[in-house]
Parts: sequence; C-alpha cells; structure tokens
Amino acid sequence: MKFLGNSLHIANSGKLIARSSQTPTSGGIVYDSNKNKIGKVSYVFGPTKQPYISIRLFKSANRDEIKENYGEELFVSKPKSKKHKKRRMKPRQKK
Repeated sequence: MKFLGNSLHIANSGKLIARSSQTPTSGGIVYDSNKNKIGKVSYVFGPTKQPYISIRLFKSANRDEIKENYGEELFVSKPKSKKHKKRRMKPRQKK
C-alpha cells in the first residue's frame, strides 16, 4: 500500500474528496489509517503536482467516522487486474 493523501471533506454527491502529492491509479482501493477499506478512486482532478481525488465510498464505510476524522491519512493499493477471456471466432458460413 502507498500513501495517498489526506481526506478533506465529503461532497454533496456523497464522494470523499482528498488531496494527494501524487496521481494514483483510477480504480485503486482506498484504506484509512486503521487499514479498513473505505472506497475506490473514481476521479482525479486539479493540478498535476497536488491533485484532488474523488473517492466513491463503499456502503460498508462508516460515514460518520470519516466526517469526524477529516485530515486523516489515506492509503491506496493497486486495483486487481482483470483477466481477459479469449473471444471465440464465429464459424464461417458456407456459400
């Protein structure tokens, strides 16, 4: 896990906004300082040196606890890679 940044506030859309010193990969899982899963990185915006990060919270995340701990350190892990299935070719029709 890598250090992501500090939480700022919860937006009207229900997403957690955080400030980072680096650009994370989108879709990465976000953890709090107690190593509890909070959500996923959904959108990165703002300046490239210190971007803002929009985090879509999981339903299991305790929003009241997150509101109390603004400025808390957040961590991110790489998203799981999806295995691609090979497509089957359609059989050719005889003329």
